[in-house]
Amino acid sequence: MTDFSINYLVRENIKKMMPYSSARDEFKEASLDMIFIDANENPFDNGLNRYPDPQQNKVKQTLSEIKGVKPDQMLLGNGSDEVLDLIFRVFCEPKKDAVIALPPTYGMYKVLASTNDVELINIPLQEDFQPNVEEILEYQNKKTKLLFLCSPNNPTANSFNSKKVEQLIKGFEGIVVIDEAYIDFSKEESWLSRLNEFPNLIVTQTLSKAYGLAGIRLGICYASQEIIAVLNKIKPPYNVNQLTQEAALKALKDQERLKKEVMTIIGDREQLASELRDISFVEKVYPSDANFLLIKVDDADKRYQQLIEEGIVVRNRSKQFLCENCLRITVGDYLESEELILTLLKLQSNR
Repeated sequence: MTDFSINYLVRENIKKMMPYSSARDEFKEASLDMIFIDANENPFDNGLNRYPDPQQNKVKQTLSEIKGVKPDQMLLGNGSDEVLDLIFRVFCEPKKDAVIALPPTYGMYKVLASTNDVELINIPLQEDFQPNVEEILEYQNKKTKLLFLCSPNNPTANSFNSKKVEQLIKGFEGIVVIDEAYIDFSKEESWLSRLNEFPNLIVTQTLSKAYGLAGIRLGICYASQEIIAVLNKIKPPYNVNQLTQEAALKALKDQERLKKEVMTIIGDREQLASELRDISFVEKVYPSDANFLLIKVDDADKRYQQLIEEGIVVRNRSKQFLCENCLRITVGDYLESEELILTLLKLQSNR
C-alpha cells in the first residue's frame, strides 16, 4: 500500500469545501490572561462559559504519550459513533458508494449506512467467527469505499486472526476501519502499533469500556495525517465539550487505576465463564477478548425472559447471524455476577 492515495476515495464536494473556522481556531491561546470578546460568549465566569478547545489538544497530547501516536494523527468525537459517521460522510457518496461489514457485528455500521444512504454489503463471518478474506477481497469493487472490522468483535467477543486482518488491509483498495472498542481486554496487540505501515488504515477506540466513561461519550480515531486532515474539515467545531475533556484527562492520567480495573474485569470474566459452563442449559461459552461473554443456551428467548422476571437484564442476540439461541452477558462486579449465577442455578433446578 506504499503508493496508496486517499484522493480518489474522498468525495469531490469534501475536497472542494473549506472547513468552518471557529473563534478558538483563529486564536488558539485561550488560556492567556487576555480579554476575550471574539466568540459571543457570556462574560460571567462560571467555569464553563467559554467554548472548549475545538481540537482537544491537551487530551490528544496525553493520548499521544500513552499510545505513541502523534496528535495530528488523531480525531476525537462525541463517542465512536460520531467518528464512524464522519468517516462515512468523507468517503461515501450517497446512493452511489458501498461499505462492507461482517455480521454478526456492531449494529451501528448498518444504521450509519442507512443514515448516509450508502449500500451495506454483508459478508458473514465464518463458523469460527473469523473473516472470509477471499470472499471479501473478491467482492470489492470501485464502489466499496470502507471495510469495517470489529476486533474484538461485538457480539462474538473474539479477536480476528492478525494474519487475516493484514491480508485485508493490504488487499482492500479502500479504507479499512478496525473498531477496537474492546482492545484493552484483549491479549492481542492493538493495530495502532502498525498504523504508520498502512496509509489506508483507520483504528477507532473509546473511553466507554475499559476506562468506565460511557457517560462522557468520547471516541478516538487514529489514522494518517492526510485522513485526519480531511475528517477535520467536516468535524463540528466544538464536538467534544469541556466536561468531557476534563473527565478524559483525569482518567487518562491514572493509568494504574485503568490497569487494575482491566485486570479485575478479565479475572472476573474467566471466573464467570467457568461458572456458566456448569449450568446445564448453557450449551457453550465462547472464548472472549472483551468485557462480555457470548453464551449459547437451550432457548434464548425463554432464558432471557426468565432473567428479566428475576430482575437481571442481559442481551438476547439470537436473531443475529450465527448467534441462534445466544445471550450476551456483560461482566459485572462480583456481586452482580454472583447474583446471576445464583439465579441461573435456581432456573436450572426449576428447568
